Amino acid sequence: MEIGFIGAGRMGFHMVRRLIEAGHTVIVADNSADAIARAKKVGAQTAASTKEVADRVETVMASLPTPNIVLAVANEVAEGKKIRRFIDLSTTGASMAARTAEILKKHSIAQIDSPVSGGVGGAEKGTLAVMVSGPKADIDVAEPALSVIGKVFRIGERAGAAQTMKLINNYLSATAMAATAEAMVMGVKAGLDPKLMLDVINAGSGRNTASMDKYPRAIITRTFDFGFATALMLKDVKLCLDEAAALGVPNDIMSAVGRLWQTTQDEIGPDTDFTTVVQPLERRAGVEVKAK
Repeated sequence: MEIGFIGAGRMGFHMVRRLIEAGHTVIVADNSADAIARAKKVGAQTAASTKEVADRVETVMASLPTPNIVLAVANEVAEGKKIRRFIDLSTTGASMAARTAEILKKHSIAQIDSPVSGGVGGAEKGTLAVMVSGPKADIDVAEPALSVIGKVFRIGERAGAAQTMKLINNYLSATAMAATAEAMVMGVKAGLDPKLMLDVINAGSGRNTASMDKYPRAIITRTFDFGFATALMLKDVKLCLDEAAALGVPNDIMSAVGRLWQTTQDEIGPDTDFTTVVQPLERRAGVEVKAK
């Protein structure tokens, strides 16, 4: 299958590589010369623009950092001569998904919302959770390729349904990170060994994705290099808050979680790794959550 791929960054590169290894022809466009060079090394063809990608293939995938960039790309690919379906692997929220779907529909292009979860490690191993919504016939065409990058979950046909699922997933991930940060800082302040704390938590009912993976790998080791930016997590929580408000759903816990991520971005920086969420709490408590 010939596939266009827009955005070959940290996540996108591994998806491109896996598609090529599975026998697909992949044509990549990216604003970064380094990303283009890296994709070429694993066998990708390249295009000078997103419009050129949409001129050359029927199926175009995109892995992009923000909703506004996705909107801009959707407008560009809508002018393509050959494109028939646009698969958005990004996290944009349901309202933006509906907006881009309407733009593409005017050009007889189907949109498949296909946000993914599992991080850079999941993209590298092909173990992502791939949530899809959109026209069934187009998902049928795309599913064999999407299955290369992870496990496909069909959420529904309505534009934005998969985006809602992704925001719910990321909100829970963000909450686990934030709650575990408070718990670990509290324990260290009380004199507990953070490694032993994680061993106990992960053997008991408090275990979660943060305590089982992120804290042992990137926080108590003080590497803070898990591979996802603070600004992106804050973006996802804000999108989830917006959607909860639009649906009239209570969001007290979500709002509290959002405040910690906002504080982390303000104090530690938007481009820092999201595992730095523990640092504002450490500063206030006067301790560090680190292995002895």
